[in-house]
Amino acid sequence: MEDSDVKQEQLVSPVIRTFKLLRYLAEGGSSANLSDVGRRLDINRVTVMRLLATLEHEGIIEALPQGGHRLGLGFLTLASTALGEHDMLSAARRVLARVTRQTELSSYLTVLDGGQVLYLLAHTPQTPLVSNIRVGSRVAAHLTTPGRVMLAYRSADEVRALLGDEPLPTATEQSVSSYAQLDEMLAADRARGCAWSFSGFESSIDSCAVPVFDTAGQAIAALSVAGPTDRVRGSAALRESIEQAVRQGAADLSKLVGYAPDLLRSAARAG
Repeated sequence: MEDSDVKQEQLVSPVIRTFKLLRYLAEGGSSANLSDVGRRLDINRVTVMRLLATLEHEGIIEALPQGGHRLGLGFLTLASTALGEHDMLSAARRVLARVTRQTELSSYLTVLDGGQVLYLLAHTPQTPLVSNIRVGSRVAAHLTTPGRVMLAYRSADEVRALLGDEPLPTATEQSVSSYAQLDEMLAADRARGCAWSFSGFESSIDSCAVPVFDTAGQAIAALSVAGPTDRVRGSAALRESIEQAVRQGAADLSKLVGYAPDLLRSAARAG
């Protein structure tokens, strides 16, 4: 028997179907219509439904409020583990280190996990910030600047599906507890392309965050800095320099994942 025949016999069909489905979703395919997915991938509709349910249960994909699915945090976690010291992660760490050096504040890379922000990477100055935030911390997204700048690029329906019913949980007197307040805040954050918080999550700690965009122009992560109030509120010029450093860092991270706004604008005009 040929080696290739032996290898073919060892292949597991359900696993092959699973990877076909994952690649389809990774390329932007919609899973809202199961019959359509089945035809495209040559997989039985019931099998598609079961694969989606299993992948969602394991956190590899997540359901979208408007229907369909996208790759989830579990997939990102697996990828990050496999990448280890991959050039992209090393580059991200260098960006955080540069931002910390420029601002003398703690810098963080975060992603959304449901209605929470997950802190993936952090870099602290020589005088560390006295904060409860650590790598691996999870915080209600609306309470933090990185969470807000990612929520700002999602629809109102999706934001509500992620965060749940009012009243929204609060952390300090500055925290918002209603969607009326949050909607106004997110609109301002999106218009500015940046979010600021002054003791919004932890008292006497201020923060600034800017979104990181992927190839499709989706806000998939956020770069943020945080520091003591007496450091951040020193002057308007200081806050401007902090914001500029965070904006440049986020722009560099966006480029790492293929964000090209000029190409997206050209495609939108052509469409």
